[in-house]
Amino acid sequence: ILLLGLSTSQELQPFLFVLFSVLYLAILLGNFLIILTVTSDARLHTPMYFLLANLSFIDVCVASFATPKMIADLLVGRKTISFQACMAQIFFVHLFAGGEMVLLVSMAYDRYVAICKPLHYMTIMSRHVCIILVLIPWCVGFIHTVSQLAFTVNLPFCGPNEVDSFFCDLPLVTKLACIDIYVVSLLIVADSGFLSMSSFLLLVVSYTVILITVRNRSSASMAKACSTLTAHVTVVTLFFGSCIFTYVWPFSGYSVDKVLAVFYTIITPILNPVIYTLRNKEMKAAMSKLKNRYL
Repeated sequence: ILLLGLSTSQELQPFLFVLFSVLYLAILLGNFLIILTVTSDARLHTPMYFLLANLSFIDVCVASFATPKMIADLLVGRKTISFQACMAQIFFVHLFAGGEMVLLVSMAYDRYVAICKPLHYMTIMSRHVCIILVLIPWCVGFIHTVSQLAFTVNLPFCGPNEVDSFFCDLPLVTKLACIDIYVVSLLIVADSGFLSMSSFLLLVVSYTVILITVRNRSSASMAKACSTLTAHVTVVTLFFGSCIFTYVWPFSGYSVDKVLAVFYTIITPILNPVIYTLRNKEMKAAMSKLKNRYL
């Protein structure tokens, strides 16, 4: 299968190679720093930071299933991928992206309990519950990706085997089939659409309930909650917006926008550490302590 990549311009590819190499390195360093900080500081052994560390891990996974190959492909003229590797990319993008959607819902639930039921927080968010809130996203992501692959892997494919993107994804790969893909496209839209829209609506509901609860308290609490939730909503909108537009948009004119693909595979994994943790005073203090210990 021939991947057309991000750009066909030979002059632009060295610039893109440097840019995405730096971005990918930032994703790895930022997210692994968060995981190291959370695991090494006993004060951060709380449900919220446990979920944040898991978000950082899944962000590394989201960024790593296709970005290293995309960066390497920027140095070669003909970008190819085997059918097996193409199916593997489809499997992993839906496993990790689907898992991240549900994990964001788990994190919203954690914030809902912390703000709306503060006296019962440690009782409700027990260690057992936290593990369940992390396992559910992986289970949902696995079921989601297997169901998606079931529509695709046995399709009869014929040339020209060109994918106009930097990785294999369902909307483009199914176009290579030699049969009418109307029903397959319907199933893909229904599957991905249900997961994306239901997760997004759950997040909207949880954020709305939190704001209504905080509104009845002091203005300082309201301002803090609005500042935090605005940042969260920004990242959630970028991630879900790009996914929903890619998979839920009416497929009669179906095409994957490369910019949207870059958003949910590269931009969101960079923004998540900044929004969810690096703006947090406890996290910054723990990182400073970590720096003083090792440097």
